[in-house]
Amino acid sequence: MATLVTFHAHPDDECISTGGVMRKAADEGHRVVLVVATRGEVGEVPEGFLDEGEQLWERRVRETHAAAEVLGVKRVEFLGYRDSGMMGEPTNDAPGTFWTASVEEAAGRLATILRKESADVLTVYDDYGGYGHPDHIQVHRVGTRAAELAGVTRVYQATMNRDHMIRGMKQAVEAGELPAEALPDLDDARMGKSEAEITAAVDVTPGLTAKRAAMRAHASQISEDSFFLALPDEQFRLAFGTEWFIREGHGPGITETDIMAGS
Repeated sequence: MATLVTFHAHPDDECISTGGVMRKAADEGHRVVLVVATRGEVGEVPEGFLDEGEQLWERRVRETHAAAEVLGVKRVEFLGYRDSGMMGEPTNDAPGTFWTASVEEAAGRLATILRKESADVLTVYDDYGGYGHPDHIQVHRVGTRAAELAGVTRVYQATMNRDHMIRGMKQAVEAGELPAEALPDLDDARMGKSEAEITAAVDVTPGLTAKRAAMRAHASQISEDSFFLALPDEQFRLAFGTEWFIREGHGPGITETDIMAGS
């Protein structure tokens, strides 16, 4: 059996982008470790959502542990940085944010965990962080460097398959399930990666119930009427039933369907 370490920016990111492979790995007997760079301090909740005196980060940490249990995670670690907020916000440059952290210093923290866990596989994000969030971009930089420091060679960059996403949206428009104006600008290349750049596609449909339950555990960020939870089962399967990755030096095209297999 092997050890999977999955590295994320904020609470709830883990279940959205890699919840399926985490549950799959756990079901197959592998050890799954979750590392989160920040505690998601800059998230937003409706007035009255938190208990009196409760800080948002406290709730999000508890939610992370609850989601991790659903996904079969054996260890949860937070690196201790502060949520940087969306790109261009004043919070980006606040003291202690992940975005302003030294890549070498942060990578050292992660590498310590990778070594202690004898990690076989590490997931990070693609070089644009999926959609340009500064903390997601930093996960790519820090995670890639940490793998070098710890000697982890099987590194998978979680991403979104832009072509698959657009195909699904077009089908939903044609079926009358989505208004045409909801379609993104097809020339906009700032969300995920093209299908041609992706090297691994993992079918996670057997674990979709767990993936959705893990999303539901993050109630402070993913409400019942959110896009993620409001989708009908079939649309949820189409949107989240495959998790996509890029592994440097592999391809062109999809050459892997299980990130825990092979070498």
